[in-house]
Amino acid sequence: MKRFSLVLVSLLALASCGYDGKYRYPCQDPENWGKTECEPPECKVDGACTETLLGWDPNAVTETITEETIAP
Repeated sequence: MKRFSLVLVSLLALASCGYDGKYRYPCQDPENWGKTECEPPECKVDGACTETLLGWDPNAVTETITEETIAP
């Protein structure tokens, strides 16, 4: 009975830690990328720049590697 109670309490604790689908910071949300509040210099004040929060710049151009770009 003690083990059952421990398992039940553990399951209830885990169930309360759900993901609500929101971002912790507004500039992490892809819909806000490029907005003035997420771009320097405005975002530098509180450190909420998209690049700072994500660790990479979502506005940077990336090159797609195809068979044509690989040397034969």
